[in-house]
Amino acid sequence: MCFSPSASFGASAVLTGIGVASMVCARSTPQRILSCIPLLFAIQQFSEGVLWLALLNPVHANWEQPASYTFLIFAQVVWPIFMPFCMLVFEKHKKRKRIMATLLLAGVILGSYLFYCLCTYSVKAIAQHQHIKYDLGFALSTKWFFGLLYFIPTIVSPLFSSVKRMPLLGYLFLVSYIISRLLFHFYVISVWCFFGAIISIVVLAIVLRSRKFSPHNF
Repeated sequence: MCFSPSASFGASAVLTGIGVASMVCARSTPQRILSCIPLLFAIQQFSEGVLWLALLNPVHANWEQPASYTFLIFAQVVWPIFMPFCMLVFEKHKKRKRIMATLLLAGVILGSYLFYCLCTYSVKAIAQHQHIKYDLGFALSTKWFFGLLYFIPTIVSPLFSSVKRMPLLGYLFLVSYIISRLLFHFYVISVWCFFGAIISIVVLAIVLRSRKFSPHNF
């Protein structure tokens, strides 16, 4: 099995259900924003499913570029911005809120730069060893510190949250990122996003728990 069109489409279907359930259960704007995480991952995984089909079957080759860029815009642009934004709107602790705002600014700067790079440089997706490798054409993508620049706004922000279970989301993202980096180095973009999508199931638990508390706390 490993990773395949069926894995991507299956993950997308499950995440859509979880996202819809989270949205229905949400009672406040921050909860609704948080509920978007599994829905956004669902779109991203669906786009990679389409990419799998395009790479494996020449009949669907015309979908390769649109699917590649859709996936990468989510992976490289959306998540560094959306994750700290999501944590910021949930946060009530003043000092931690300032940290979230700083991480959001870092995410906006990085996301804007990566969006420019995706629009300017060529991108190539390659299916090999049951994984998809994304070759990004810009120089920063090959630097050792690129992962750290991405890591800070995307994964660190939930770790600073004062909302119960939110740091758990961050720790799971962190562990899955480390595993993806160590075991699937050449495919880290694809593999970590798949793991991240599955981990976003925790979002439903956070939303359900937050319903028990006053809106002043969430």
